[in-house]
Amino acid sequence: MLRTAKILGLALVLLMSATPGASLAQESALDDVRITPDVVYGHKEGMALTFDVFQPADANGAAILYMVSGGWVSRWNSPTVAVRGFAGLLEKGFTVMAVRHGSSPRFKVPEAEADVRLALRYVRLHADDLGIDSERLGVYGGSAGGHLSLMLGTVSDDGLAEDSDVLKTPSRVAAVVAYYPPVDLTEMVGPSERFPALDFADDLAAGISPVLHVTSDDPPTLLIHGDADRLVNVSHSHRMYEALQGAGVESELIIIPGGDHGFTRAADRAQATAAMVAWFDRLLGSTQ
Repeated sequence: MLRTAKILGLALVLLMSATPGASLAQESALDDVRITPDVVYGHKEGMALTFDVFQPADANGAAILYMVSGGWVSRWNSPTVAVRGFAGLLEKGFTVMAVRHGSSPRFKVPEAEADVRLALRYVRLHADDLGIDSERLGVYGGSAGGHLSLMLGTVSDDGLAEDSDVLKTPSRVAAVVAYYPPVDLTEMVGPSERFPALDFADDLAAGISPVLHVTSDDPPTLLIHGDADRLVNVSHSHRMYEALQGAGVESELIIIPGGDHGFTRAADRAQATAAMVAWFDRLLGSTQ
């Protein structure tokens, strides 16, 4: 089928967002970051769902949730190593949460989305304990992580009518950044050896496609994509940007000439990271 061919054409895996290493000045600042690993935000099938917290000494009260997801797989990395990837945000005073979700092949995209939404509710519910402002939350990620970030931005609520305090908590963010995100899964869903997370029922695809859920109350959103991306075509970000603009949502699209999936060129990674940090700093940081 055509959609299967499109999936196979994405290559081996949807990569996680890549960030450049910290500068010498940032390395020094990282010495004072408090790391709290493996905060449990939920459980499923006997397993804990966790995120790591990175909090700078001069925290500004705002927090950024980073979606640890490539191909809708959350790969664990030592927090003492991962912290370097968040140097730009930490230097600006942002607390960062690296959120992991149930991974494929066992769990599919809708389940991954439900996990990160639960994490968002948990963070908002426990904002005081985490030392953050629940109304100053941002979210970002690359590829599958960018898709999940957009889902948290476009499909929000004021809490569910459930007994659980976590589920009663709103799932809303104040700003979004997505690197090279797939935005319409109706074109991708189906059996795939390379992307088992996409093997779920067709009738669920629209509900998990952020481009189909854009409304005027969505948070400010920055999209960054390379025009040489062979895994997720740049047209995905163009479509998302057009939908956001059409709904009157504050949004920006940055196209990196020659940029590939994962921004493997150091200059591309640096440009994307600088734009991401500036976006959150303007909207959520001390300069707002």
